[in-house]
Amino acid sequence: MKLVKLLREHKEYVFADQLLRSATSIGANVCDEAGAGQNKKDFIAKMAIASKEARETGYWLRLIEKGKIIRADMKPYLNEIEQIIKILTKIVKTSQQNL
Repeated sequence: MKLVKLLREHKEYVFADQLLRSATSIGANVCDEAGAGQNKKDFIAKMAIASKEARETGYWLRLIEKGKIIRADMKPYLNEIEQIIKILTKIVKTSQQNL
């Protein structure tokens, strides 16, 4: 959220909006499934969506970094999203194996 705020302060609204959508979708899918999961297949589907959104978030973060859209250290954001991607990927793979 801090990065989105910083992007908006620099009038980088497209990047801010895209990043906000993909990043918040990760949590929304994980939270939704944690609270209202119907079955194992539904769980896997939601976690797969969250994983895809995490990858999209990584894409936007890399664009911001490579394009030097703002002056900010992107490494912490990139490291965090890579960890989230690894976790979600592992959850999906393990869940599929246990299905």
